[in-house]
Amino acid sequence: MNPPPLVLASSSPRRFDLMREAGLEFQVMAAQVEEEHDDRAPLDILTRANAVLKASWVADHRPDQWVIGADTLVTIDDQALGKPADMDGARRMLAMLSGRTHEVVTAVCLMHKNLDRRHEFQEITRVTFLPLTGPQIDNYLALINPLDKAGAYAAQEHGEKIIASVEGSWSNVVGLPMERLMETLQNTGIAS
Repeated sequence: MNPPPLVLASSSPRRFDLMREAGLEFQVMAAQVEEEHDDRAPLDILTRANAVLKASWVADHRPDQWVIGADTLVTIDDQALGKPADMDGARRMLAMLSGRTHEVVTAVCLMHKNLDRRHEFQEITRVTFLPLTGPQIDNYLALINPLDKAGAYAAQEHGEKIIASVEGSWSNVVGLPMERLMETLQNTGIAS
């Protein structure tokens, strides 16, 4: 029996759910890499480097399969917001995003080592937050685990309490721009 043609190089339950909902057949193998963090690097370069890093690590272990690596960052005022270190950091991030528009940047790398093929793309979505008070931020943080989420929030988990509007790909804000991914998979003949 042949393995599924795709491997998701991530243990993110959000990415897993998005791919499953799209009807894709895939396996999961989380990349065991140290992501690059350089506050001076442009976000498009940083997210692309991390997506390639993750995909490459898994492709080395699964050279006969297509591997999907992705990296997502939230940015505001030219500052990248990764995953908060603790709840105080999560509160600070949400306060910074309160009442303002920020960007969610996701880079995706689709790679097949044995075929020596690689496709990369990036998606940017603009998200505007509602104005949030301290108690509203605390109430939201009581509903989710912000420590494994870039920007300390999850659009799919009680997002209506913090998000005023989304301009662009909703699935990108969740963690994987499925419209672009499906288009790339179809254009390369991996999915129909």
